[in-house]
Amino acid sequence: MRNPLRQHPAIVLITVLIIALLVWGFWPRPVLVETVKAKRAPMSVTIEEEGRTRVVDRYIIAAPVDGVTCNIDLNVGDSIKQDQTLLFISPLESQVLDPRSRAEARAREAMAQSALQAAMEDARAANASASFAMTELKRLRPLADKGLVSREAFDKAKMEVQTSSARKRSADFNVDVAKYELEAARSVLKYSAATDSGAPAERVPVRSPINGKILKLAHECEGPVRTGEPLLEVGDTSILEVEVDVLSADAVKIKTGMNVLFERWGGEDSLHGIVRTVEPVGFTKISALGVEEQRVLVIVDFTSAAERWQRLGDGYRVEARFVLWQDENVLQVPASSLFRYQDGWAVFVVEGKRARQRVVKVGQRNGLVAQILTGVDEGESVINHPSDDVEDGRRVSPR
Repeated sequence: MRNPLRQHPAIVLITVLIIALLVWGFWPRPVLVETVKAKRAPMSVTIEEEGRTRVVDRYIIAAPVDGVTCNIDLNVGDSIKQDQTLLFISPLESQVLDPRSRAEARAREAMAQSALQAAMEDARAANASASFAMTELKRLRPLADKGLVSREAFDKAKMEVQTSSARKRSADFNVDVAKYELEAARSVLKYSAATDSGAPAERVPVRSPINGKILKLAHECEGPVRTGEPLLEVGDTSILEVEVDVLSADAVKIKTGMNVLFERWGGEDSLHGIVRTVEPVGFTKISALGVEEQRVLVIVDFTSAAERWQRLGDGYRVEARFVLWQDENVLQVPASSLFRYQDGWAVFVVEGKRARQRVVKVGQRNGLVAQILTGVDEGESVINHPSDDVEDGRRVSPR
């Protein structure tokens, strides 16, 4: 009897090949993984936020009186000295008289002129009355000494002299008042805004309180200002501080005296600073994503040499890193190698080409790396970014 397998060897070969391919295809393969060795290296935990510089000694110079400022011959950035006169404030111009107001002013002038004439006539009458009373007293005095005139008539003459003298002084004062009223009426016409009186106006100088630079000009051209209106800002740019607004949840972790690093400020090296104040009052700020956030201002002083940051000015942007914790010799692994296991953390360690799950105790974390207290030894290979295919005991192959 013939063997059909010998008559068709090609079929046998194809069948064996298919079976071999199926076995090879379904045979468990090692999972390709990325491994990182646990190592000891410096590590720090920081809070990073944007901040900006500001002048410590900053002054807003306001107008001390109502008036008109002159053209300010200063520019932002100009250096100034203490007590240097920055500008002058001149008095406000009088109102322009319309035809009716000018007619009324002229009528008041004429009325004041007439009142002066009447006061002068009253003064002449009072002067004549006083002269007559004095003459009458002189005439009666010798007669009274001889007893030819009664004492009552003599006393009455004396009283008339005093009364007429008082009326004369009152009339003279009325003449002075009428002159002042006439002068006031004439000044309305004389000092109109449309009339150049030619008299120099008094000017109030505005001086600098410090040595520094001009930071802002609120008024550059001549114009009216009110009392208390800001004119310009000055400050000493050689003394700067940095204000950083951080989340309120991060602000409670920041303490006075904490070290700060300033990076990406424009220079080559990082600058150093120290926290001076964490303000106790927060404020609401809308983030770029439209989320309301409670922020807190943290004030930082520079500790680096002044010549290193003197190129910074008021309102310059810096990136601040608050150092919450740091150590120079920390056993660490990438934070992306950790995964949750029960109530703690675990990692996959490569042992003999197989993944072994290890429960670890994690210390400090900064988002990139994590401190390992127990569970992994230095130099062991840890799987980074473990996928769902990685299991305990599964064969793995490092990429």
